[in-house]
Amino acid sequence: MPAKRTPRIKEGLPQPRGASWDGKGTNFALFSAHATKVEVCLFDDKGENELERIELPEYTNQIRHGYLPDVRPRAIYGYRVYGPYEPEAGHRFNPNKLLLDPYAVAHTGQLKWDPAVFGYKMESMDDTTFDERDSAPFMPKCAVVDPKFDWRGQGLLSEFRLPFDDTILYELHVKGFTKQFPGLAEHLRGTYAGLGAEPVIKYIKELGVTSVELLPIHFSINDRHLLEKGLTNYWGYNSIGFFAPDTRYAHDRTHALREFKEMVARFHDAGIEVILDVVYNHTAEGNEHGPTLSFRGIDNASYYRLLPGNPRQYINDTGTGNTLNLSHARVIQMVTDNLRYWVEQTRIDGFRFDLGTILAREPNGFDNQSGFLKACSQDPCLARVKLIAEPWDCGPGGYQVGGFPPGWAEWNDKFRDTTRKFWIGHAPPAELTGMLCASGEFFNHQGRRPWASINLSPLMMASL
Repeated sequence: MPAKRTPRIKEGLPQPRGASWDGKGTNFALFSAHATKVEVCLFDDKGENELERIELPEYTNQIRHGYLPDVRPRAIYGYRVYGPYEPEAGHRFNPNKLLLDPYAVAHTGQLKWDPAVFGYKMESMDDTTFDERDSAPFMPKCAVVDPKFDWRGQGLLSEFRLPFDDTILYELHVKGFTKQFPGLAEHLRGTYAGLGAEPVIKYIKELGVTSVELLPIHFSINDRHLLEKGLTNYWGYNSIGFFAPDTRYAHDRTHALREFKEMVARFHDAGIEVILDVVYNHTAEGNEHGPTLSFRGIDNASYYRLLPGNPRQYINDTGTGNTLNLSHARVIQMVTDNLRYWVEQTRIDGFRFDLGTILAREPNGFDNQSGFLKACSQDPCLARVKLIAEPWDCGPGGYQVGGFPPGWAEWNDKFRDTTRKFWIGHAPPAELTGMLCASGEFFNHQGRRPWASINLSPLMMASL
């Protein structure tokens, strides 16, 4: 076990969250409403050996924080969080488990599935047991980053950003689209650098589309049951780090964030918007039998929706085992901070929200005046980018096409389905007419404009 030393740490600030380099040192700030102590753990350059554990000395408004003047960009770190291990009360703290920073903007390494990454004794499948094995050797780690980047005169909100009325979206997968792209250098295939290469962007431009919508690029993990079958989570809908581009798509994994920014800049040079498909409805930690990687060990009772009367178990409106608690102010803050981060730091032009209905759920169900939707609607940064909801989830009353508030656009599966039926002779022209006129029956309320209906191409959906 590394030495525990604290003399050089200063009190720091409770904001911004995460690890923030100021040119002289790094401020660490982590929210946890129920933790009793938080340690930041520093590793060697390879992320293999834990060098120090340093307790964050200050506690302000449920934020643990501290400042280390000698921690610089590329420093590798993680957290250990102390508190009660009481699954029946919703608490699953276990300081034997190294945890990823929810605000980390870069990661190194990949998860190695081992019983040690579970907070309980995994072999027993009894999540009320407590596991004392150290998970650090098997965990990916976080990295401190210098955020500076030369955008060569591009404004914060690019002048070419198009109104919805003129938008043609083209959904693609970073790796899949570039893996066998003709004429692209082999070492660039499957990468952000490859997607930003001149021949790729030229081809996309010639298609006539105005905006590329990238399937999830947030840092994610491969599910254990897939790896056991020799498979992988190709689509990426298994996020565990919302602030960081997945290093698996980077040609230069050490500088994945910079490579991602370069890709966005190349699209903007060509007058093409970049939209991100984002997955804030759940995380890769799964249900009560899942691993302890980040949120579960930091503050399970705050970050996740737990069953009323039985907080040992999770509400599963996503079909993936857990549901993020977008009724909690700090969780709303994390997601809106994240959206602003991608807009302000990487110049993203908009977002498509996977299972968007969940983001508007309150304890009584879907509410188009939920805290999260209100937070987005009043935000001056987010008001200037495209917000597109996938308006359904797996929970009660989850289908909400047309139900989102003004300022939001929605995937309109009614257009897709009606168009398909018309093509094969199962729908009359009269039924198609409303769809071709922006589905006003569902979207024409509260001053919402025709662009609120994102008409899905049947061919595109069939290809998925």
